[in-house]
Amino acid sequence: MKVLIVLTSHEDLGNTGKKTGFWLEEFAAPYYALRDAGVALTLASPKGGQPPLDPKSSDPSAQTDATRRFASDTEAQAALANTKRLADVDASAFDAVFYPGGHGPLWDLAEDPVSIALIEKTIAAGKPVAAVCHAPGVLRHVKGADGKPLVAGKSVTGFSNDEEAAVQLTDVVPFLVEDMLKANGGQYSKAADWQPHVATAGLLITGQNPASSEPVAEALLAALRRA
Repeated sequence: MKVLIVLTSHEDLGNTGKKTGFWLEEFAAPYYALRDAGVALTLASPKGGQPPLDPKSSDPSAQTDATRRFASDTEAQAALANTKRLADVDASAFDAVFYPGGHGPLWDLAEDPVSIALIEKTIAAGKPVAAVCHAPGVLRHVKGADGKPLVAGKSVTGFSNDEEAAVQLTDVVPFLVEDMLKANGGQYSKAADWQPHVATAGLLITGQNPASSEPVAEALLAALRRA
């Protein structure tokens, strides 16, 4: 089994002068859940190379067993530092695609025609796509075979408006994940703030927040095993 992990290359948190990027837990937990299950992983990002890490995800309060494992894993660190350019990746070579969150994807991957085409091709080929926290934002412009938004009529989740308000970035982000999913016809559901929640709709798997990152990876593994 081969899975492509697509990370953001965007590092500026709107006009705040602060930095963003991907969220460490949302990369590390799925990375190990998949790798430990024998999945071959390839990492990619729009610009290639080292993707920017949201500095807040390095806070002691945000650390988990997976992030601590990553901190001492030179092999994983080297893989992350050398992501492939997304435009150079052959989508057909993979059995599934996974998108970690962090606020970065709302700016670049959500609007990236290469990422949009990658998701559309993967779903059309009958292969699963998974995204967690802010990463369901990458589905913003993705269409299904019928030309409608991919999420239309599907059970989906992602970082909630309440959670965005709690981190005080409602007026900073280019769009709210919950609002976008609903506007595109998604059947949005959520758990209490910061509690794990996964929505599965056929080949599309979405998770609400950082606590959902490992459950999303487990759901993706289950989908791969069914296939």
